Amino acid sequence: MTPAVSRSGGPARVAALRWVHLVLGGALLMPYFLLSLVVTGLLFREADALQAPLLQFVAFAAALPVAGLTALFPLVRTLEATAARALCGLPRDAVTEGPATSWATRRRTALWYVLHLLAGGIVSGMTLAAPPAAVTLLLRPLIGIHGPGPLWPGLTGWYAPAAGLGLLALVAGTAWGAGRILAYCAPVLLGPTPADRLAAAERRVADLAVRNRLARELHDSVGHALSAVSLQASAAGRVLDRDPEFVRQALAAIETAARGAVTELDTVLGLLREEGERDGPSSHPAPAPDLTALDGLLDHTRAAGATVTTTVGCTPDLLPPVVSREAYRIVQEGLSNALRHAGTESVRLNIGITTEGLDITVENPLPEAAHRTSGPVRTGGGRGLAGIAERARLLGGRTESGPDDGLWRLAVILPLAADTHGGRSI
Repeated sequence: MTPAVSRSGGPARVAALRWVHLVLGGALLMPYFLLSLVVTGLLFREADALQAPLLQFVAFAAALPVAGLTALFPLVRTLEATAARALCGLPRDAVTEGPATSWATRRRTALWYVLHLLAGGIVSGMTLAAPPAAVTLLLRPLIGIHGPGPLWPGLTGWYAPAAGLGLLALVAGTAWGAGRILAYCAPVLLGPTPADRLAAAERRVADLAVRNRLARELHDSVGHALSAVSLQASAAGRVLDRDPEFVRQALAAIETAARGAVTELDTVLGLLREEGERDGPSSHPAPAPDLTALDGLLDHTRAAGATVTTTVGCTPDLLPPVVSREAYRIVQEGLSNALRHAGTESVRLNIGITTEGLDITVENPLPEAAHRTSGPVRTGGGRGLAGIAERARLLGGRTESGPDDGLWRLAVILPLAADTHGGRSI
């Protein structure tokens, strides 16, 4: 994994920001280091001056585990992830800025915190100590010190400025390398865990299911009304001057269809309110229609000018609720397809019970075989048949569609034992 370069600047700016991030780690280490230094001093009171630097390194090492324990606090992950993303030049999705929600996440955060403070302590110490020494070496030939002197013995003449430049380069290189290491480790330690990725994938699948559900409802409900309105308006426009009575009837049918479309739209949007406002007050949308509302659907279709012959061999009230609702939408889309592609030609609708379940068949003349006297026919594909197939598949059923002896035939089988969703629409 290669850390991404920040979009807000070039490599030099990224390196500078990472240096700031390391210095921040050194500042965070100071309380732990001072506490550890006090404890170390109490434990080793008899240490002489020569052992003092060694005790400081011991205190530095002892401070890191204590820092790791405090990083188990959930909000530490939020602070560290935010700082890492802002200062290490990471893309937005490389780290998870929310608090740690599991012990696995907390342990990874603690490891990152220790790594940040370790690298930050080293770079901060070098940043504080090295520049004054480097300046002394750079100015040594200019201030007349020719002997070895108490500082940096043996560095005289031009060797001293070269050593000063080398010291500065060492600090810059260490900071650059430590920043690269932290930027490489941040997505591993602060990024999403496998459990986080699985949960995110499940959320995406659930969101996609809701979107597909809404798309099917909008296509089948509002799309049917718009198809009927389009045919009625077109027919009325052609006889506007010859048959005012027909025009009045068409306008009345358009008004009825439009009102029905508004009701259907409220029902579909109610699905979103049902998903998004479970814990808050919300209005109660009209229930989704089922086969008990079949007569109204047929009236709207006939009002558009189509002749629909219907055979119903079942009692809608006795069907499982989810099967009845999905069957209504399938019939609605089947009739809409007939209106779009066959104009006002005769449509046959058969609904019955077979050994496999609820059998729905819609037949209409093919566009090239139909002799039309009124109404435009829409050409081109859509999502209707795909939506029907998806509804049937979710209930464990199947669909068949295609030309059959001069007719377009849609056949759907819905198992009657498919009511596995507690009576709720899929």
